[in-house]
Amino acid sequence: MRRIDNARLAGRLNAAPIAARNVAYAGEFKAGTVIVDTQKRRLFYVNGNGTAREYVIGVGREGFAWKGRERISRKAEWPVWTPPAEMVSREAAKGRILPASMEGGPENPLGARAIYLGDTLYRIHGTNEPWTLGKAVSSGCIRMANDDVVELFDKVDVGSLVVVR
Repeated sequence: MRRIDNARLAGRLNAAPIAARNVAYAGEFKAGTVIVDTQKRRLFYVNGNGTAREYVIGVGREGFAWKGRERISRKAEWPVWTPPAEMVSREAAKGRILPASMEGGPENPLGARAIYLGDTLYRIHGTNEPWTLGKAVSSGCIRMANDDVVELFDKVDVGSLVVVR
């Protein structure tokens, strides 16, 4: 696998159309929990001091949305993208041929980081299409601006709770 030079790419990572910010949080979840609000298209990382970090996200389009609780099972920097068989078939029917896999890098649809959710096909990941944030566009994954997913990636641990509602 080729090594990605994060320092060289730092200026090329994309920023969200709405900057991340700290907001008041008085909910039931403890520090370190990730909460995904699919209707508001926001992701919250609970800081634990009465605040949460709020990020704009892209969510699953109609027919691909899901809700539930998962634990972070794995994290990857500049992950390899391997489209699921269902996606390959769906896109082929539209005349678009997907690669069997794509090495990590700025052109990769998973972006700079991926945070894998349990043993599902879903993950929280970056995107090379930041204009899709704030919309229902994905095949079920949670998309973030690359700058934001790098920040979140550094905060969360394998085993952390992710609540999607």
